[in-house]
Amino acid sequence: MNNENLVIYIIVVLCLGAVLIMSKDKLPPRLKRGMALTAVVLIAFAFIFIIYSLLA
Repeated sequence: MNNENLVIYIIVVLCLGAVLIMSKDKLPPRLKRGMALTAVVLIAFAFIFIIYSLLA
């Protein structure tokens, strides 16, 4: 696995999570659940990729 791509992905996902947390009051209710689920899934994948890169 290319470590540069992994680092960029992790930074982008964590920034997405931070932006979502900071703007949670401004989002319409219909988008809150979908954006939160998407962010949780992407952050979970980021942590799985971190563990995988440490073990590989």
